[in-house]
Amino acid sequence: MKILNSIFKYIRTKYTAIQLLLLAVIIVYAFFISEGSLIDRFTHDSKIRELNSEIDVYKKKIAEDVHKLQQIESDAGHIERFARENYLMKKENEDVFIIE
Repeated sequence: MKILNSIFKYIRTKYTAIQLLLLAVIIVYAFFISEGSLIDRFTHDSKIRELNSEIDVYKKKIAEDVHKLQQIESDAGHIERFARENYLMKKENEDVFIIE
């Protein structure tokens, strides 16, 4: 506590009350009111983390889709299976039953 009192006394003797008030206003403006305030900074950082997690999810989805595409392009049987499952296509003499 003595250290804080000595620091406070040093600042009071070195600077006038107007200078200290002006310094306090500048600090409050810089950290809380201005466009680059701490609150905005924390908000933007959390948004960046959220978007980075979305990027990871989409990268995994892209990898899965590329794998499926390679399978479909490699064999005609895979193309037929894909068409049957996703577009409900069928052969001429075939009945399709959808079970949910």
